[in-house]
Amino acid sequence: MKIKLFYLVLLGLLPNQVTTQSTVSENITKINIEALQLNTVKTIWIYLPKTYKTTEKSFPVIYMHDAQNLFDVKTSYSGEWEVDEFMDSQTDNQSIIVGIEHGNEKRIDELTPYKHKIHGGGHGDDYLNFIKDNLKPYVDKTYRTKPEAEFTSIFGSSLGGLISFYAVIKYPEVFGKAGVFSPAFWINPEIFDLVKHTEIPETSKFYFLAGTEEGETMLPKLKEMLNLLDRKGLHPSQIKNHIVHGGKHNEEFWASNFGIAYKWLYN
Repeated sequence: MKIKLFYLVLLGLLPNQVTTQSTVSENITKINIEALQLNTVKTIWIYLPKTYKTTEKSFPVIYMHDAQNLFDVKTSYSGEWEVDEFMDSQTDNQSIIVGIEHGNEKRIDELTPYKHKIHGGGHGDDYLNFIKDNLKPYVDKTYRTKPEAEFTSIFGSSLGGLISFYAVIKYPEVFGKAGVFSPAFWINPEIFDLVKHTEIPETSKFYFLAGTEEGETMLPKLKEMLNLLDRKGLHPSQIKNHIVHGGKHNEEFWASNFGIAYKWLYN
């Protein structure tokens, strides 16, 4: 039973225990966009700042995974991140948020850059190619964005944290910042070799979050990655590492820290 529960957590498929009304902001719209790289159609949630319609400003963009869990308690599996509530509360330093729904049983395929011998996966580059070659051009054409890498972030938790970190390492010309919550580095240890052999721009920024109650591999693997980044010479201003005593691997933990990470990345 514990193995099955762990696998459901990994997939992001734990059912919502409470049936309730939608909590989604009126500033969110949904679109469907074809993802040829993944042989599917993706549902995308787009949050526009409250001031979008009353100003001519252009905005930074954050691409986030697992859109079902970001904005609406009704579509979430174990609570929402309340991203829209936080963004609605901001009077300045606003951004466009692009939430990408995960592929349910294909979540591991999409959010892992390398194939695991037991859990499979390994189509992370296809997923990121969809974002950078299809979704991002659509967003930049349709909305007033700041398209440069320094204004383009990618953000997620668990497998979403893993693929977000990988995206900034592999495609720094597209993604300049990453919110890396509870990264599942254990499932793809090949990422350490990638970092060892990759030059990381001085402009790249990473916000790491982990809790002390997230399993025996979380903190050791995160520490290993932080030590590696330090040896590569990244400046302290490029990295924020936030370890929370008692923090658990769930949406409540990530929701309570989203605003803190956002403000640091855009400080």
